Amino acid sequence: QVFPAVTSLGLNEQELLFLSQAASGPHSSLSSWNGIPDVGMVSDILFWILKEHGRSKSRASDLTRIHFHTLVYHILATVDGHWANQLAAVAAGARVAGTQACATDTIDASRVSLRAPREFMTSHSEAGSRIVINPNEPVAKWHREGISFHFTPVLVCKDPIRTVGLGDAISAEGLFYSEVRPHS
Repeated sequence: QVFPAVTSLGLNEQELLFLSQAASGPHSSLSSWNGIPDVGMVSDILFWILKEHGRSKSRASDLTRIHFHTLVYHILATVDGHWANQLAAVAAGARVAGTQACATDTIDASRVSLRAPREFMTSHSEAGSRIVINPNEPVAKWHREGISFHFTPVLVCKDPIRTVGLGDAISAEGLFYSEVRPHS
């Protein structure tokens, strides 16, 4: 009942897996993530949510955007044609994660570490592609049946000072940089 009423969601790894388990979605047999959530599995669940519960010609739903965040990476999944500026949006969410956790105005390279996967598969449900992160262009992009995915690593604060409300700050910052494309 929630999906048709919202345009955008921000979810962490526990919330994403719970949604899949509750509705018998992809990888719902997992009881929990084993360490860093697998990018391909996360991508499969995000794809399923938007395909099964997102906006379409045959469904009265407004859901067209999901910002997934976990400690070491973020993925922004959007239904094509409804949002713009996804690269800046996902990067802004990752940046605020590092600055808020370290309680700094900018990223301090001496206080953060890069723990995101350097390469990954974009899906485990179908023949996904292998992506290798380019440090000079760290936001990776791929498409799957009318849905765009933007992945970025997060510079993780080594000694976090402020983590309360971090997920809300990530979702809000990413949404702030997103641009809605009006539809008639």
